Amino acid sequence: MTSSFDRAALSRRGFLRLSGGAAAVVALPAALTACGGSSGGSGGTLRLVGVADQQKPVDLLTKAYTKAKFSTSFAPTDQVETSLRTQLGAGNAPDVHVVYPGNGSAMSMAQIAQAGLLADLSDQAWTKKIPAGLKPAFQKDGKTFLYSAGSSVIGAIYNKKVFQEAGVTPPKTWSEFLQVCDKIKKKGKIPIALGAQTQWVTQLITYALVPSTVYAKNPQFDSQMKAGSASFANSGWVQALDMYLELQKRGFFNDNPNGTTFEQQTSMVATGKAAMAIQVSAVLPDFRKAAPSADDLSMFPVPGADDAAQVWIPAGVVVGLGVSARSKNRDAAKAFIEFLGQQENINRWAEAVACVPLVRDSSSRIDPVLTPFLPYMDGNKAVPFMDQAWPNAEVQPAHFAMVQELLAGKTTVAKGLAKLDETYRKKQP
Repeated sequence: MTSSFDRAALSRRGFLRLSGGAAAVVALPAALTACGGSSGGSGGTLRLVGVADQQKPVDLLTKAYTKAKFSTSFAPTDQVETSLRTQLGAGNAPDVHVVYPGNGSAMSMAQIAQAGLLADLSDQAWTKKIPAGLKPAFQKDGKTFLYSAGSSVIGAIYNKKVFQEAGVTPPKTWSEFLQVCDKIKKKGKIPIALGAQTQWVTQLITYALVPSTVYAKNPQFDSQMKAGSASFANSGWVQALDMYLELQKRGFFNDNPNGTTFEQQTSMVATGKAAMAIQVSAVLPDFRKAAPSADDLSMFPVPGADDAAQVWIPAGVVVGLGVSARSKNRDAAKAFIEFLGQQENINRWAEAVACVPLVRDSSSRIDPVLTPFLPYMDGNKAVPFMDQAWPNAEVQPAHFAMVQELLAGKTTVAKGLAKLDETYRKKQP
């Protein structure tokens, strides 16, 4: 899954079993340059640019930090991945900025670190506690370049009142999921709101299904892809996309998903026009804010198999922060990251975005709606967001485009996956 949102940004890299991817300098758009809040104290002002779903924890923790002042701004992911990436290369990036886990996008840890644009955080105490299975999301060549507070999951955010009115409960198998959707549709409600105009949303249904259709059957799929002995086109990806299109064929989506935004998707579920949206848990705060009551909403794993024992889920490291290697305030910026790495602040960030903390202690509080996901995480039935293992930053946007074309009837699953394989194998300069 990896990351990016118009109002919220998703994690892109894989949170394994714990619990849990221009040549010319351009000016940043207004959304990125507008200043936000600050926190008082001694020292210089640190410029921080994040994405929208980071605003709540960033505001909370910059206010709690007394050793620097901050100029903060937040923007949609597409702007971050263009303007901010250009600024990084030009040497005029913010001191602290959004970084996606792993290697799946232009603003991912591995992509930026290999260009020498991120400061090494390896000497900080919190980095020693990163679970072994998560290190690829945080580290490049054994060095830590990303701070993230924990992991989010992808599942169905649902309106409990709509489910109750339809007489349904969260399903445990794919057949049950289809039955639930059918009963909701017969009650005159949209079973699944899909905001595919917002590109990052397109990936989430695929990511929710692939753990069951691919990894539950072949946990070595990623290493086989890397070795060239596996492909998207000859794997459970075919089944997952067929299932995706089955939902559309049965009329379980809203009209014109490709013309529907994330914000509209959120509103439909929050107000009860639609029953659910397959989403990343990091955006739960957006859904709750749009609902009459936060208690109207809950979440369940999307069952991608007809055998409940074969259902696996995706869980990924949430989008985090890094320090610009070229920052004139690098030491002060790194000191702020070290503050964020304290257990208390990991817990505060994780609670703010409804994710499972990177490291848990007795004071860690996990959002109750994530409870159904914990048995999968703790039972080794959770896999990283798919793009974590992808070799370049082009596969993910190719996936976005493929899904939009599938929904529009402009390509087939076979042709789409052949193109995805071609993009995966593309040699990088």
